Amino acid sequence: MSSAWLTADWPAPPQVRTCVTTREGGSSVAPWAGLNLGSHVGDDPAAVAANRTVLVDSLGCVPAWLEQTHGTTVVPADPTQVMDADASWTDQPGIACTIMTADCLPVLFCDRAGTRVAAAHAGWRGLAGGILEQTIEALRTPENELLVWFGPAIGPTAFEVGAEVRQVFVEHDPAAEQAFEASTRPGHHLADIYQLARLRLQRAGVNAVHGGGLCTVNDAQRFYSYRRDGTTGRFASLIWLAS
Repeated sequence: MSSAWLTADWPAPPQVRTCVTTREGGSSVAPWAGLNLGSHVGDDPAAVAANRTVLVDSLGCVPAWLEQTHGTTVVPADPTQVMDADASWTDQPGIACTIMTADCLPVLFCDRAGTRVAAAHAGWRGLAGGILEQTIEALRTPENELLVWFGPAIGPTAFEVGAEVRQVFVEHDPAAEQAFEASTRPGHHLADIYQLARLRLQRAGVNAVHGGGLCTVNDAQRFYSYRRDGTTGRFASLIWLAS
């Protein structure tokens, strides 16, 4: 695995493996320059295919790609098809639950026994709609037996949203108000998507939450960011069980 890629820093069992790719390496040229893994962003399909081959060869697992919709559908990870969903889970070794992001929050799950894993794509719409809760339900594991790790996402100093976004979260849980600060732009707020996700997980009974703190917008060398660049690539967050 490339030394430029990240792994989850959490107390997961040794058979639970993780990887978050970065822009380093790859065949894509500007504006997707680097290891773009997104096939839906206008990049040369041959470059994307070559980049995905680099990923598979480096990790020794089979990614189960999704067609992400900013919804709340969770499916069993299946490398033989690309399903419309925003999270997947598996209990089969060698299959990697895989999501792509470029500001949205990647959320990785495992049980303490190391028998089930999942990955969820949590943009604000999916987060507000319940993608994390749906992923917990799909894992069919007691909440206190779950571990969660947050990958790189847009940070709280860069994520400006309208008042309607704040309202959606606060109506669901008044405690979400603490995740918003007034922006310099009237009627807008700076949102902490990491804190919003923690609050959703805590409300669902999951308290073993790790990671967070990185900002895709402010780290152009390592991460793609749709908010920063508009036309850009996607990096991947993967979790799987070792064979």
